[in-house]
Amino acid sequence: MSPHRDPHELEKNDTPEVAAEREAPPEAETTGSSIGSSDISLAEQLQKLVLEKQELMNTFVRRQADFENYRKRVEKERHQDRHRALDSLIEHILPTLDAFDRAIAAHDDPAYADYNKGFELIRRQLWDALAKQGLQRIDSLGKQFDPHYHHAIEQVQTTEQTDGTVIDELQPGYVFHGRVLRPAMVRVASRSTKASRAEN
Repeated sequence: MSPHRDPHELEKNDTPEVAAEREAPPEAETTGSSIGSSDISLAEQLQKLVLEKQELMNTFVRRQADFENYRKRVEKERHQDRHRALDSLIEHILPTLDAFDRAIAAHDDPAYADYNKGFELIRRQLWDALAKQGLQRIDSLGKQFDPHYHHAIEQVQTTEQTDGTVIDELQPGYVFHGRVLRPAMVRVASRSTKASRAEN
């Protein structure tokens, strides 16, 4: 038998497994590995997109918080500007309020009763308008002296009041939205050394 065999003859004598291997496309193994690489690439891209989305959301939340803080700051500054303007106006009106108080207190004569009623009415209208804007009178009489709200012009020696008590108000003080426009001018009780010794 000749050592040289016909290729067609070899194919006829091949087993089914050998024939299947011969018929399988040579790219089969390469195709499988490329599919695996494609899956990994898609997963990486998906993860990258998720991270980008999260970063965009974080940026959006920060920008929104910055805008909200800016809006609050502008609103606060607007209120402060408005109050500053009103502060100045009311400070100029306070002497007029004082003048009404002095005019009402000056005439106890019954002949001026009608005039006093008119003054009291105008004074009340003026006060109501200022109070609606936030003006408050400092309550001083009988209170302990507070340098933030009171301006002491005299100390009165007495044993009837505790030391530092406001016993007289010469000019009312006013507060506007938490800020002292004008401290009250007051007289303050002072316990003398002799009186303290006598009590002890």
